[in-house]
Amino acid sequence: MELVGNIESIVFRNAENGYTVAHIATPKRVTCVGVFPPVTEGERVVMTGDYVVNRNFGEQFKVTSVKVSPPTGRESMIRYLSGGLFKGVGEVTAKNIVSYFGEKTFEIIEFTPQELVKVKGVSKAKAESIGNQFAEFRAMQHTIIFLQSFDISLNLALKIYRTYEGLTENVIRNNPFRLIEDVDGVGFATADMLALSMGLDKESPFRISAAIIHVLKNAASTKGHTYLPLGMLVRETLKLLAFEAEKESTVMATIDDMQLEGTLVYLNDYHMNGVMLSSYHNLEKSIAKNLLRILGHSVELDLDLEQEIAAFEKEQGVTLHSAQKEAITAAVNSGCVVISGGPGTGKTTIIKCIITLLRKQGYSFALTAPTGRAAKRMSEATGAQAKTIHRLLDLHSTDYSSDAKLDAEVVIVDEISMADEYVFNALLKAIPVGGKIVLVGDKDQLPSVGAGNILSDIISSGIVPVKYLTHIYRQSSDSNIAIYAHMINAGSVPEFDNRSRDFFFDNVSEDGDIVRDVLSLCTERLPRFFSLASADVQVLAPLKRGDAGVERLNVELQNVINPSAKEKGELLSGERIFRVGDRVIHIVNNYQLGWVQPVGDKFEAGEGVFNGDIGRITEVSRAEAQVKVEFEDGKVATYTAGDLDQLTHAYAISVHKSQGSEFPVAVVVISRYNPIVTSRNLLYTAITRAKRAVVLVGDKQNVIKMIKNNYTEKRHTALSLFLKDNEY
Repeated sequence: MELVGNIESIVFRNAENGYTVAHIATPKRVTCVGVFPPVTEGERVVMTGDYVVNRNFGEQFKVTSVKVSPPTGRESMIRYLSGGLFKGVGEVTAKNIVSYFGEKTFEIIEFTPQELVKVKGVSKAKAESIGNQFAEFRAMQHTIIFLQSFDISLNLALKIYRTYEGLTENVIRNNPFRLIEDVDGVGFATADMLALSMGLDKESPFRISAAIIHVLKNAASTKGHTYLPLGMLVRETLKLLAFEAEKESTVMATIDDMQLEGTLVYLNDYHMNGVMLSSYHNLEKSIAKNLLRILGHSVELDLDLEQEIAAFEKEQGVTLHSAQKEAITAAVNSGCVVISGGPGTGKTTIIKCIITLLRKQGYSFALTAPTGRAAKRMSEATGAQAKTIHRLLDLHSTDYSSDAKLDAEVVIVDEISMADEYVFNALLKAIPVGGKIVLVGDKDQLPSVGAGNILSDIISSGIVPVKYLTHIYRQSSDSNIAIYAHMINAGSVPEFDNRSRDFFFDNVSEDGDIVRDVLSLCTERLPRFFSLASADVQVLAPLKRGDAGVERLNVELQNVINPSAKEKGELLSGERIFRVGDRVIHIVNNYQLGWVQPVGDKFEAGEGVFNGDIGRITEVSRAEAQVKVEFEDGKVATYTAGDLDQLTHAYAISVHKSQGSEFPVAVVVISRYNPIVTSRNLLYTAITRAKRAVVLVGDKQNVIKMIKNNYTEKRHTALSLFLKDNEY
């Protein structure tokens, strides 16, 4: 529906994304909420949207679109001029201007602002300032209206305007594909729509090269590829551009030109017909160069550590398997080693032994992991401080060019399969000449969310020694998590007889029944059986959408675990309601988001919250449209309206988001079978996240299909090739 009126007062406005709470004077006073273009009090607005009822604030008009025009009527004009837009113009001066010029006020301000000096209290300088401020404000509004005419959302229009300001229209008319690189949230489809609307030739080199870059970047972000075979790249580009097959030569010619310009790199020297973005080519080359440098410059030792390992076994009351002893010896003696093993194979015990021996040998060391949760788990298990790679290197942005070196002689990295290539490269660069690195992980886990396949590529290159752990330690007479995980990883179907005390299976087929079963498990059955809180039960699911997907499960779990209550603050953000007490997860890397953390009786401040960090909402301010989140490592970050799209509920999370984590109890939902998504290694990854118990919920036949499905989509990466090349 449509609502027309004048802005009476602005209660709240977030300048970053335009989220606004305003009182609008219509025949009745209405509170309107939503994304507004730059506005000020007194302006006339035409809004579309619907009335909604907020439990705490009553009836509101939720805005979906806004059109703005200068105010009419004496009172509205005065409110506009004195509302803060024009510096130095208060209510008295505003009344004087409107009294003198009447309905021509804004015509005078826009075209002949020098005439304002005729008004009492307006100097020549002030008249010029009023004219300039009005021109800038109106230019901003006109630019945003111009962008909205192309069906660009108001939120995105504001982002674009903040990037280019007065040059926005000029940039878009000349080369709208610039927006893809410059503005977060603008993809090829938006830029292409703008370009074609502006009359750009469909075969323009700008358009074809932008499509090629988009195909390569999309393959990296969605599939993890750092290069694509030439034929695949051409086919996907033709499809994106809606070109017929006969245009293949045109696309090929553009690829050749981009290779000559240095934007793309052919992999012909490696006996393969692949194409990489130069950024990924340089990155994987750098990783190979630095890894080979570490291997080449570290001193290979030949220490006999049998007595030291025996002393550790006695001190810790453990008996190490021969494969574990070999891994420990290799870690201390070699410049670089990979230690790979599944759950219960003693990786943590090995790390404890390695750092014990390093201390005795007089070596300094650093423990690190890709995520905060993995680093925290590493600290708790070893008794030594572990940091995320970001914190270890003091990375505060996406600039990884620092040449600073670590003062640790040995760096031990846990959960290496999760590592982002950019961060891993920065870590390798920071290891000093003669330094060593130990890479610990599980080769059968899902690969990293980001592009690349670090652990798999390093192993397949054959350049780095690899020690495999296969003997299972973490088990007792009634414990089956580790045993069943290894069976599933080998393609065997466990009996699922529910006789153990840590591995259970609920055979449920219909999505509605699955959801009800999950709610019962999380709120009643598991907390009662294990004497734990609902917060210690983590739901994992392969699929985001669907009647039993992550999004639906979060809604249902929030309703029963943290229902709405008068004493709880809550804030509506898009389709989500954020409420005090909610379990939430940060879903992107934000290097600028500030945080504070209590350290003793003081507070440490810093920046950077990262993809996968889980926490709990401790405060909600509806008036300021912000929430505070305390993360599992103690950091507290404040999210304004502009940051809230980086936060989502975490009562249920995807299996990918769970990597590197360990939860007391995991409920794994298998609602549907999709051969591309629901594969064996995804189920294996989900099961190995559980520490005390795991419950599978779903149709038994789908679970069996999942175990038998060993499909893993090949990641096209070049790191292994560059390591084998060994040209450094």
